[in-house]
Order: sequence, then structure tokens, then C-alpha cells
Amino acid sequence: MDIEVGSNLYTNSNGTIEVEGVPQIQLSRHPSTGALLINFALFDPNGRMLAKLVDSTMMFNERRAYEVTKTNQSVAVKEAESGKTLLQVEVKASDVVSFSRGEFHTMKGHLLLVSSTEWTLEKQRKSGLTQDAQGGAVSIG
Repeated sequence: MDIEVGSNLYTNSNGTIEVEGVPQIQLSRHPSTGALLINFALFDPNGRMLAKLVDSTMMFNERRAYEVTKTNQSVAVKEAESGKTLLQVEVKASDVVSFSRGEFHTMKGHLLLVSSTEWTLEKQRKSGLTQDAQGGAVSIG
């Protein structure tokens, strides 16, 4: 699977996005329907889990603070109160998935920002990169 993170393209990945060495997002497609399936863990700045998405369904949602909007081709996680998008992923082609927007903390408490042009984590920033994941995880940070 090829994964776009902002304007960066990671080819030949296994669908896992590791942030600071920790698998935080897993992307896959349902074998029969082709629907986008996402596993994702949302943390606070102290590294405490606030919400967990399993196969694009909210399994844990502290204080019902987050909501999921999904179709077969896209999944978005937002803050219920503010409407701020924390994670937005959509299918662009049969084997290309785009993580086009994001703003959330890593398990280590650092803020990851993803926009259409780049990803930023602490002092690291990547834009316009193409990298072959060689069948492994996409690594950010």
C-alpha cells in the first residue's frame, strides 16, 4: 500500500504508520467491500490514551469527546465540541491512501501536525519526500 502523509509519499508500506517509533495508525482495506479500515490511538500531552479507533469504529472515547465520520472511502476523527479535525484519511486510488490532515499528540506527548503540504513533529519537518518503505512501516519522527 502506498501512503501519502501530507505531500510526502511512502511507497510499498504494510499500512502501519509509526510515530516516534510507536505504531500509532494502521491502515487497511476490507477484503470484500474495499472499505477503508483504520486503527488509531489518540493521546493527551502526557501520553495517556483518550480514544481508540478499531477498524474505523470508536472503541474507547473518554467523555465522548471525539466523533468519527466515515464512508467506504474516508475516515475522519474530530473533537466533538470544537469540530477540529484530528485525523483525516481517504482512499485516492486502489492502492493509495492519503493521510491529508492531522493534529494529535504522539504517545510520547509531542504534537504531530499534518497538512496538505507537510508533516511536522517537534523540530522535524518533511515536505515533498518520496520514500520506499520496502514492505515495512512508514516512519515519522
